[in-house]
Formats: sequence, structure tokens, C-alpha cells
Amino acid sequence: MVKLLLTSNGFYNDAIKEKFLKLIKGKPNELDVAIITTASPQKDNNRFAQKAKEDFKDMGFQNIDFINIEFDNPKSLAHKDVIYINGGNPFNLLFHTKQSGADSVFRDLVNKNVVIVGVSAGAVLLGPNIKVVHFFTPQMNTLNTKDFSALGLTDKLVFPHYDREDLFKDSTNNTIEDRLKEFEILEGCEVTRLKDDEYITIEK
Repeated sequence: MVKLLLTSNGFYNDAIKEKFLKLIKGKPNELDVAIITTASPQKDNNRFAQKAKEDFKDMGFQNIDFINIEFDNPKSLAHKDVIYINGGNPFNLLFHTKQSGADSVFRDLVNKNVVIVGVSAGAVLLGPNIKVVHFFTPQMNTLNTKDFSALGLTDKLVFPHYDREDLFKDSTNNTIEDRLKEFEILEGCEVTRLKDDEYITIEK
């Protein structure tokens, strides 16, 4: 059974940490953690990736590796107990997930007792597609990605940072909610809105 924790900002508050600790099986100091930095500027040195590592340490984890699936073998993920997908550019993350074969590794993890934490771009990657990212920030698609299908480990289509109008400036001055409603009508779908301090869990 795979357990997913979808967040905008990782371990943003104690409630998210407490929920995460309820999802894991075993003692933190006995579990192996991978922080995937592929989407992030500065990769391992990304301040959010570094904060995640500190948060894991504070919760008692000792075995924590940074993994960049653009260069590192994604098969190493098969032996991890916790996988934390850091945020950044969702198009880059999707491209390298598919290019490296990490998508197959993730799908195989469904049959293992693994907790996957998806943060921002990472949360979107775990859903059916990243079309909502293209709708809001097409300028981030520097790889000219055409296939927006994602991992599909959940049918939840997440929009992170729902409360951050400053991140999603719009020339027409429409709010995030206005544009999400337009997207839902265009795509015939329902978007799960996640504020910076919110999370959802999926166990299946």
C-alpha cells in the first residue's frame, strides 16, 4: 500500500509533521529517506531541500539522501521507506521522471509500504497530469513539453499555493480562484486547492 502526503510547502507546521509520522511504519532512525531535488534550483543546496533534511533530522531520521533523478539511478528509490519530492519546476521534474525511468519505479512502489511526500511541483507530479501548471505558468515549460500526463498515483489534481496571489500574477487581474474555475470548465475536471499550510493524505 502506498501512502501519499500532498503539501504546498512540505513540513510547514506541526500538524503536517504529526500526520506524516502517523503514516510511517517503524522507528524514524531505522528508515531510509530520499529527498528528490530534480525540480529545484540549486538542487541539493536548495533552501527548501535543506530545510526538509533538517525537518527529517528533527523528527529522528538519520539516513537521508539527496537524489537527483536527472543524473542518479532512480532504482535506488526502490529501497527507500520515505520519498520526499521537493518543489521547483514541474515541467523539468516530469521530463526527468519519465526520461530516467523513475516513473516505473514510482508505480512499483505502490505494492510496498512506502510514504511519498509530494511538495508543490512534487504534489502535482503524483496526480493525473500537470495541465493546471501549463494553464497558469506556461513560461516555465522551457523544455517544450507536450505530454502533460503525470504519475497518476492519485486522481487528485492539486493546485498548491492556492493562497499566494503574489506567485501567480495575471495580466487580466483575475484571481487564482477565477482562473481555476475557468480551467475546471475547460478541462471538465475538479482541482484540489491547497493553501501553504494545508495538506491532504491518500492511502491506497
